[in-house]
Amino acid sequence: MDTGTLCLLFILLAFQLPLCISFLPGNETDRLSLLAIKDQIEHDPFERLKSWNDSSHFCHWLGVTCGRRHQRVVKLNLTAWELAGRLAPDIGNISFLRVINLQTNSFSDRIPPELGLLFRLRMLSLGNNMFIGETPVNVSRCSNLQELDVGYNNLTGKLPVEFGFLSNLRVLIIQKNRLFGEMPSSLANISFLEDIYGESNNFQGDIPERFGQLRRLNLFALGDNNLSGSIPTSMYSISSLTVIDVATNQLRGSLPHNLGETLPNLVYLGLGENQFTGLIPSSLSNASNLGSLDLSDNNFTGIMPTFARQRSLHRLIVNDNNLGNGQDDDLNFLVSLANNTALEVLVISDNNFGGIMPKIVSNFSAKLRDMMFHGNQIRGTVPIEIGNLISLQYLRLEENHLAGSIPSSIGKLENLYRLYLHGNELSGSIPSALGNATSLNELSLGRNKLQGSIPSSLGDCRHLLHLNLAENKLSGPIPKVLFGISSLAMYLTLYDNEFEGSLPSEVGNLEMLGGLDVSNNRLTGEIPASLGNCKSLESLFLGGNFFHGKIPESLGSLRAVQYLNLSHNNFTGQIPEFMGHLRLLEGLDLSFNDLEGEVPVQGVFQNATAVLLVGNQKLCGGIPQLNLSRCTSGKSKSSSKVKLATAIACGLLGLIFTISFAIFCWLRKRKTLADSRLSVKIPFQQVSYQDLAKATAGFSGNNLIGAGSFGTVYKGILEQDQAVVAVKVLNLLNKGASKSFMVECEALKNIRHRNLVKVVTACSSIDFQGNNFKALVYEYMINGSLEQWLHSTDKTVGTQELRSLNLIQRLSIAIDVASALDYLHHQCETPIAHCDLKPSNVMLDADMTARVGDFGLARFLHDTCTQVVPNSNQSSTGGIRGTIGYIAPEYGMLSEVTTYGDVYSYGIMLLELFTGKKPTDAMFNEELNLHNFVKVALPDHVTKIVDPEILEEGQGPSVNATASRSNNVVNHIIMECLIAILKIGLACSAEVPEERMNISNVTVQLQKSRDILLGTGVRRRR
Repeated sequence: MDTGTLCLLFILLAFQLPLCISFLPGNETDRLSLLAIKDQIEHDPFERLKSWNDSSHFCHWLGVTCGRRHQRVVKLNLTAWELAGRLAPDIGNISFLRVINLQTNSFSDRIPPELGLLFRLRMLSLGNNMFIGETPVNVSRCSNLQELDVGYNNLTGKLPVEFGFLSNLRVLIIQKNRLFGEMPSSLANISFLEDIYGESNNFQGDIPERFGQLRRLNLFALGDNNLSGSIPTSMYSISSLTVIDVATNQLRGSLPHNLGETLPNLVYLGLGENQFTGLIPSSLSNASNLGSLDLSDNNFTGIMPTFARQRSLHRLIVNDNNLGNGQDDDLNFLVSLANNTALEVLVISDNNFGGIMPKIVSNFSAKLRDMMFHGNQIRGTVPIEIGNLISLQYLRLEENHLAGSIPSSIGKLENLYRLYLHGNELSGSIPSALGNATSLNELSLGRNKLQGSIPSSLGDCRHLLHLNLAENKLSGPIPKVLFGISSLAMYLTLYDNEFEGSLPSEVGNLEMLGGLDVSNNRLTGEIPASLGNCKSLESLFLGGNFFHGKIPESLGSLRAVQYLNLSHNNFTGQIPEFMGHLRLLEGLDLSFNDLEGEVPVQGVFQNATAVLLVGNQKLCGGIPQLNLSRCTSGKSKSSSKVKLATAIACGLLGLIFTISFAIFCWLRKRKTLADSRLSVKIPFQQVSYQDLAKATAGFSGNNLIGAGSFGTVYKGILEQDQAVVAVKVLNLLNKGASKSFMVECEALKNIRHRNLVKVVTACSSIDFQGNNFKALVYEYMINGSLEQWLHSTDKTVGTQELRSLNLIQRLSIAIDVASALDYLHHQCETPIAHCDLKPSNVMLDADMTARVGDFGLARFLHDTCTQVVPNSNQSSTGGIRGTIGYIAPEYGMLSEVTTYGDVYSYGIMLLELFTGKKPTDAMFNEELNLHNFVKVALPDHVTKIVDPEILEEGQGPSVNATASRSNNVVNHIIMECLIAILKIGLACSAEVPEERMNISNVTVQLQKSRDILLGTGVRRRR
C-alpha cells in the first residue's frame, strides 16, 4: 500500500473516530451508571429525573454534561433538586467525570468509596446533604481534585491523613459535621491549598505548627470546635490570609503587636469565645480592608485601638472582655467610627468602659442594626438624636450609670425589636412616643427611677413578648390596655413600684403569658377570677400588696404554674384543695395572710422546704415537718366525725356493691353465647338498628367514609333531629370488637372536652337478619381526619377542597391534641390512656379544631400509672396496643399500659405533622426511623426535613405582616419555632419512657411557639 493510500485511510479513520467511540462499551457504562443512580433516588419533587430515559441520549438528560469529542459524561450537576435517597456506588464507573455537584439535596447513607476510582475528578461537591459515616479515604486517590466539599452533613470519624496526598487541592470544605480528632498535619503538604472550611465539628488538640507552610492560604475557618493551644506564630505571617475564624474553641495566647502589618489583607478576624489575653494590637489599623472583627468572650485588656482607616468595617464585637479602665477616655475609639457608613453591628458590652456616652453615636451609620453597650460604667444621658439610627433593631444600654430621661426620639425607631435600658439611673416619665416603636418584642426599663403612670400608648406595641417596668417609682392604676396585648407570652414584670387600684379583670386575656409579677405594690381588691384563664403561667407573684378575700378556685386552672407567691396580703379562708393537685408546682408562698383551717398534705405540701406558711396563725395540720399545731378545734372534731361517718357509710355501700356484683357475675356466666344483649350498660340514649339503617341509606357504600380494624364508618342523617352524624358499625366477627365497643362506651361515658369527638348515641340491637349489631354514633366532623389532610391523594373531604395545612394550622392541631391528652391523663377522675393515637384518629371540625376519637383500645389506669415508669418485666393482659409506627417501644415487650405510651405516639404524630412523612414511610428501615431522621437533621438542616408545603409562599409570613418588620427576622423566628416544635416531638418520642416530656408542658411550650409566630404576622387558621 503506497504512502498516499495510507494517508487517505488515516484521514478517514480520524474523522470516524468520535463516531466509533460513542459506541464503545464505556459509553454504555455511563448510561447504565446514571440509571443506577436514578434507581436509588426515592424522592424527586420536581420530577427532573424523568428525562433520564431511553427517549433521548443520556448526554441530553437534565443535569448531565458530556465531552464533545468522546460523548462521555464529564459533569453531573444536580444542585438543589431536593432529591432524597442514596448515592449509588455505580457513580465510580463514570470514569470521565471531572465535576460532581450534588449540593443541597437530601442524600443519605454513606458516601460511596467508589468515588476514589474517578482519577479525572476535579470538583466533588456533596455539601448540604445528610450523608453519614466516615469520610471515605479512597477520595485521596483523586489526585486531580481541586475542590472537595462534604460540608453540612452528618459525617463522623477522623479526617483522613491521606488527604495530604491531594496535591492539587485548593478548597477543602468539611464544616458542620461531627468529625473529631486532631487536624492532620499532612494537610500542610498541599502547597496549593487556599481555603479550609472546618468549623462546627469536634476537632481537638493543637493547630498543627506546619500549617504555617501553607503560603497560599486565603481562608482558615476552624471555629466552633475543641481546639486548644495557640495559633502557630508562623501563621501570622501568611500575608495572603483574608479570613481567620477560630471562634468558640479553647485557644489561648496573645496577638502579635504587628498583626495588622503581617496580615494586611485581613477582611475577617474571628477569635471570639476563647482564652486570648493581652492587648488588642493598634497595628490592626493597617488592615484597611477589615470588615468584621469579633474578639468577644476572651480576656483582652487595655484600651481599644482606633478604626479610622477601616471604611468597610461592618461588625465590631468585643463584648465580655476586660477592656477599658473605667476612665473618661475609654470611649474615644467610638469617634473613629462616626464616618463609617458600613457599620451594622457594634457590641462593646460587659467590659470596663467608663466615660460619658458620646453624642457622636447618633451619627453612626444609618445601617446600624445592633448597638449593645450594656454592662459597663458609662455615664451621661441617652442622646436625644438616637432616633437618627433608623435601622436599629437591638438597642441595649442596660447596667450602666446613665441618667436623665428617656428620649422621645426612640419612638422613631420603627424597626426596633429589643430595647433594654434597665439597671441605670434614668428618671422622668415613660415617653408616650415609645408606643410608636410598634415592632418592639421586648421592652425592659426596670431598676431605674422612672415616675408617673404607664402610658396607654404602650398598648399599641402589639408584638410585645416581654415587658419589664419593675423597680421604679411608677404609680397610678395598671392600665387595662396592657392586658390587651395578646402577644405577651414571656413575662409582664411590674414589681416594686407604687401601683394602686385593683388588678384588672382583663388580665385573663393574657392566655399565653409565662410569668406575671406585680408584687410589692399597693394593689387592693380580690384576685380576679379571670386570672385562671392564663393557663400558660409558670410563675405568678402577687405578694406584698393589699389583696383580700378568699383565694379564687379559678387559680386551679393554672396547670402549668411552678411558682406561686401570694404572701404579705390579707387573704382569708382555707387553703384551696386544688393547690395540692397542681402537679408542676415547685414553690408556694402563702406566708403572712389570715388563712385558716387544715393544710393539705398532697402535692407541693409534701415538701416542707417548698412551702412557706409562716404568719398564718389559724392554720393547722399538714405534714409534721411544717411544725403546725394539730387540728383539734371543735370544728375540726366535728369535721373528723363527719368524715368517719362518711367512711363507715361508704364501706357498707362498698360491701353491698361487692356482694351484688358477685351475684351479677354469677348470673351472667349462666347466659349462653347466643344472647344478643350487651352486659354493659350503654351510657347514652340508644337508637334502633332501623333508625341507623335509614340514616345511612341502608349502610350504602356511597355513605362510607372510613374503615378501621374493628368496623366501618358511615355518614348519616338521623331522622329525629336531622343531625349529621358518623356511624361506626362494629364488625363483630373480628376478635375484640365487642370488647372495643364496651371500652369505648365506658371511656366516653363521663369525659367531656372540646378536643374529644362527641358521642351522640349508641346502638346494641339485632339487624334484619337476626345477627348481633353494635354501633356508636358520633358527631360528624366535616373536615375529615388529619390523615386525609396530610396524606390523601383525594383532593376533597366531603364538600371541602383539600388544601395544604399551613404552619399555624398544624401547630394549632398539635396543641388541640396535646390538650386532649392532658385532659385524659391528668384531669379525668380516673386517668385514661388512649392507646391508639395517630392521624386517622384525629378529626377536624368545621373551624379546623382537632378532636381525638376512637377509644376502642383505651385503658383505664390507676393514678400510679401516670407516675410510675413501666417495667418491661410486667406483662400486659392486653398485649401490644396501637398501630405500627406509633406504638411505644416498651409495648413491644408487653409492658404495662401507661400514659407514657400515649406521649410517645403523640411525639411521632407531631414529627409526622411537621415533616409530612409517615413513620412507616418506605425510606425508613431498621437503621433509620422518623425520630432519628429528625434528630440528625436538627438544628442545621431543618428546612430539609420540614414538609415543603409549610415553607411555600403563603404558608410562611403573611403579606399582611407589619411592613416595618424585617423579613430575615421573621424567617429566623419561624425557623427557631420549627426547631423548638420538632425538639418537642423528639422529647416526646424518646425511647426511654421516663425521658419523655410531660404532656402538660408540651401544651404550654407549643402555645408559646404559636403566640410568638402570631406575633410575627404568620397566618392564622383558614
